[in-house]
Amino acid sequence: MAKTTGLKQCSHWAALLCMLVVLVAPGVAQAGMTIDIVGGGASQLPIAITPFRQPGETGLDPAQIVRADLERSGLFSLVDGAGLGAPGEAQTAPFPQWRARKADALVVGQVGTLPDGRLDIRFRLYDVVRQSQLAGFSYAVAPAKARAIGHKIADIVYEKLIGVPGNFSGRIAFVLKHQGRYELQVADADGYNNVAIMRSPEPVISPVWSPDGSRLAYVSFERKKPVVFVQDLASGRRKAVANFRGSNSAPAWSPDGKKLVLALSKDASSQIYRIDAEGGSAERLTKGGALDTEPAFSPDGNWLYFTSDRGGSPQIYRMRSAGGAASRVTFDGAYNVSPNLSPDGQRLTFIHQDSGGFHVAVMELATGQVQTLTDNPQDESPHFAPNGRSILYATRLGSREVLATVSVDGKIKQRLSLTGDLREPVWAP
Repeated sequence: MAKTTGLKQCSHWAALLCMLVVLVAPGVAQAGMTIDIVGGGASQLPIAITPFRQPGETGLDPAQIVRADLERSGLFSLVDGAGLGAPGEAQTAPFPQWRARKADALVVGQVGTLPDGRLDIRFRLYDVVRQSQLAGFSYAVAPAKARAIGHKIADIVYEKLIGVPGNFSGRIAFVLKHQGRYELQVADADGYNNVAIMRSPEPVISPVWSPDGSRLAYVSFERKKPVVFVQDLASGRRKAVANFRGSNSAPAWSPDGKKLVLALSKDASSQIYRIDAEGGSAERLTKGGALDTEPAFSPDGNWLYFTSDRGGSPQIYRMRSAGGAASRVTFDGAYNVSPNLSPDGQRLTFIHQDSGGFHVAVMELATGQVQTLTDNPQDESPHFAPNGRSILYATRLGSREVLATVSVDGKIKQRLSLTGDLREPVWAP
């Protein structure tokens, strides 16, 4: 892809070492991102969510998390429930009163404390129109897990009402540059519980999750050159798995988590290679004098998409994952980079340049139809959410470098910001 410094587009495929960096400072941990909803769906489902805790009770109310998650999805409008019932997942829902307030769905719940100190969190989801229960669950968790349960409930509500899984319980990784230092951070999907898994005075770029979400591969310049590391999140152990002569960049995991493909310049210009995820010798997959970089697997593992200038300008190509002949995928415009496949393998997102700048675009692979989703002048690093309904990317907002999401139809947009320069976001599987 065209990687950037300060989000000024530069040729990563040509320069290879263009430094994309971002993340959160230690003092910002737990602050959570500022989320601005800048676009919403044309039709939103009206939903009421009652408090789970009684007035005056201390501790986080999971209902607050559920409300925030569903509201920022852009698919729901929140109905004011003042005066219509106290917390209680087993209470009889006053359906006529909720219907009079135009609510189509209702979430009620309660939080209790078990003898061992854990929280007993219960909720029910109702269809107000049909006056029927759609879901109901209970969880016994430590108080520190109340936020996570709120996200889980939001996922269930989203799936029951929209028909596809929610992403609220997911995690993201990204890079933050703050006060001259770089951090690779992992956070909840809403930016809370952000933790730096590594810090460096040198740039960190191109993080990518292993398929099981237990490891991150990334490129670090701490050895004064780009080297690919793999880090285990539970133990913190990390290993340099690609430290060949020249540039080592743009890692991507195979769907089974056993291999990495990446761009190396150890033998010639940048080419695509495959290595074992634990390191070792590298097998070259592309040939010739072109600059090939940014490989990305199809979900079934049969294909590799990558960026190449073999046709004279950077475009996206496809070849079998074992190597061989490559065919061009993008034809609209002279600059298309940074491929990422949707989880179902039906769509491709990438960065497309036109006269207005560098934008997030999506292609329907079956038809080749391309739609530009954003109108910001400097976007980069697009990555599909696990449910395939939205795309996470980095962009510039005035003087700030922020993360953003856009729905695959371009209608629902939001921006996520922290203190510092944010880039290179990627969803966990």
